[in-house]
Amino acid sequence: MRRRSESGLTLVELIVAFTILLILTSMAVPLARARVRGERERELRRVLIEIRTAIDKYKDMADQGLLAPGKAGQEGYPENLDVLVAGVKMSGQVDKKARLLRRIPKDPMTNSTDWGLRSMQDDPTSTGWGGQNVFDVYTKSTDKAGDGTPYSEW
Repeated sequence: MRRRSESGLTLVELIVAFTILLILTSMAVPLARARVRGERERELRRVLIEIRTAIDKYKDMADQGLLAPGKAGQEGYPENLDVLVAGVKMSGQVDKKARLLRRIPKDPMTNSTDWGLRSMQDDPTSTGWGGQNVFDVYTKSTDKAGDGTPYSEW
């Protein structure tokens, strides 16, 4: 019989408590991973929209004749992503540059600013860049989304 002055948990009570904690933890970890994946996917979508919008603005400005003429074979697209950050001279303006990005955003999947590039002349699904211009960007991550599509096809 237990004395009233003795307090504490029996071994069985400890095992039951730890088992319950283990079950709760094993349910929480997948939920946390799914949440982190969802945040990274949202960030990837946002960054891709930001870069693609800057490329489209560059193309629109080039088509309207607002930018100084570029190299032949670019079809009005930037020659690389750095041009969008450094800026390009406006036609008819001496010191004015059009900057379309503050910086090249980090790829949330690879945690680097090294994006996969496609030129206008490249195949839409190619993973190699021809180097003529920048028509599109994609992540270099080989991971797949929850629905099975590779992030590089977003």
